[in-house]
Amino acid sequence: MDNSCEDKSYILALSCKDQVGIVAAVSAHLAAHDGFILDSQQYADLALGSFFMRVEFAGAGPAFPDRIEQLRDGFAPIAAQYGMRWELVAAAERPRVLVAVSKGSHCLNDLLHRWRTGNLPVDIVGVVSNHPDLRDLTEWHGIAFHHLPIGAEGKDAQEARILALHEELRADYLVLARYMQVLSSTTVDRLAGKCINIHHSFLPSFKGARPYHQAHSQGVKLIGATAHFVTSDLDEGPIIEQDVERVDHRATQDDLVRIGRDIEARVLARAVRWVAERRVFLNGVRTVVFR
Repeated sequence: MDNSCEDKSYILALSCKDQVGIVAAVSAHLAAHDGFILDSQQYADLALGSFFMRVEFAGAGPAFPDRIEQLRDGFAPIAAQYGMRWELVAAAERPRVLVAVSKGSHCLNDLLHRWRTGNLPVDIVGVVSNHPDLRDLTEWHGIAFHHLPIGAEGKDAQEARILALHEELRADYLVLARYMQVLSSTTVDRLAGKCINIHHSFLPSFKGARPYHQAHSQGVKLIGATAHFVTSDLDEGPIIEQDVERVDHRATQDDLVRIGRDIEARVLARAVRWVAERRVFLNGVRTVVFR
C-alpha cells in the first residue's frame, strides 16, 4: 500500500468533551504543516457537553508530511490534550463491508449496483445469507456468496460463523440489507457501532414484523424507512438516516410494500455512504451526521 501523502486528501474525524479552543487548535495545526482545509463541519451538543468535528484537507506546501503515519503522529498530542476519540484516514480509503441478507433482493441489488458503478465508497467483501436465493445475483457482481443457514446446531452457532467470517474477511462493518433475523446481544455487542440495519418503517412507529401492514391498518398518510446502528434493543438503535413518501387512502398493502422498498434501498445506501465517508458520529442514543 502506498502511504505517500502526495496528491491526496485526508479526513480527520473527532469527538470529545466540548471546550474552548478545539477548532483553533485543529486549524492552527493544519496551517502550521501546510494543510489546506477543503471542508470543515463541527457541532457542539450543548445539552450533553459533547463536540464533533469532521475536516477534509490536503497538502499545500513543503511542510506537509510525506506519509500518513507522520500526519497521525503529528496530531496525536492535540488529540491527547483534548481527550479526543479520533481517526485520520485518506479520503480514498474504502471501508470493508460484509452484507447480510435473507430473501429480499431490493436493498442488496441497489448496494451492489452502486458499488459496481463506483458510486458507493466501500469495498463489499462478501454477502452472507441464511437462504441460498440471492447467490446468482451476488456472484454475477463478482462477489463471494456465503450461505450460512440456521441448522440443527441453532442460531448461536450460525451467528458465530457470521462473526468468524466478518473477522476472516477483515470487514469493518456488517450491513443488514433486509436480513430478517434478530441478532443476539452477544453478536450486537461484538459489532457495537459497526452494524447497520435498514428497517422498513419510519421508526419509532411500527416496529417489528410486517410494518407496512401495520401502517395500512392505521390509515397512515406517510410511510418511510429508517437506517440505524443495531443495538440489543429491537429497532431502537441510533438513527443514521430516514426518508418518507406521502400516500393516501387508495394505497393498498401491496402499494405500500412497493413504495417502501424504493425508500429502503435509497435510505440504506445513503447511510452506508455517510458512514464510509466518516460523516456519522455516535452521540449517546442518537447520531450526529455531517451531510
